Amino acid sequence: MKQQDITNALADQMPLAIGQLDLGKDCDRVGLIIVDEVNGFASVGAGNLAPPVPNEQVSVMVSETDRLAKLFTGQGWPMLAFLDTHEPGKPEPPYPPHCEQGTGEEELVPELKWLETDPNTLLVRKDCINGFIGAFDGSGKNAVVDWVRQHNLTDILVVGICTDICVMDFVLTSLSARNHDMMPSLKEIHVYDKGCSTYDLPKDVAIGAGLPEVAAHPQDITHYMGLYFMASRGANLVGAVR
Repeated sequence: MKQQDITNALADQMPLAIGQLDLGKDCDRVGLIIVDEVNGFASVGAGNLAPPVPNEQVSVMVSETDRLAKLFTGQGWPMLAFLDTHEPGKPEPPYPPHCEQGTGEEELVPELKWLETDPNTLLVRKDCINGFIGAFDGSGKNAVVDWVRQHNLTDILVVGICTDICVMDFVLTSLSARNHDMMPSLKEIHVYDKGCSTYDLPKDVAIGAGLPEVAAHPQDITHYMGLYFMASRGANLVGAVR
């Protein structure tokens, strides 16, 4: 069965409500969070978890993120970008080595390198899947909580990779933190469909590469599932941002 057929069947049984977001009208004080748009996940051939060939979903994510980031910095609105960065030789099961410090995989993709010197952007390196957890420092302070509080944000817009892994884990934890008053000003967490992507490893490709069939990760299906679970927990899904 084709991925699109399965995705259509999921949509029939687990429909998504995907709206539009007008940043000027729908949000009071909004910030943009970019999850792991680094070479090791989004630059072709850059590492074990990077796309082996050009991938449309990943390319659209990067171009849409760049568009939004330029819009945000043009308005002087705050941004926070996570960079997956691991200590060499320290595994992160169940994934192979990736984004190890010093390899270049942990750096922003070329299209977003300008964020490194952008005055409106806070860069947060994380050594775990969940950026909210990775934002804690040794003193117990959390960079995400502090950033939201500093800017008194009512809304955050989330983009990045992978929809069903790092993006989803961050969004679900942030929703719980919001619900428990860790970020009192925060009202809505928006997830932009076209600003997110995940990796593609169909079952036949996994088996052909000598991997167990449980390593299968069909891109369209897992992207949809990630969106569904974020929405089911209270995230606002949007298909267009202006």
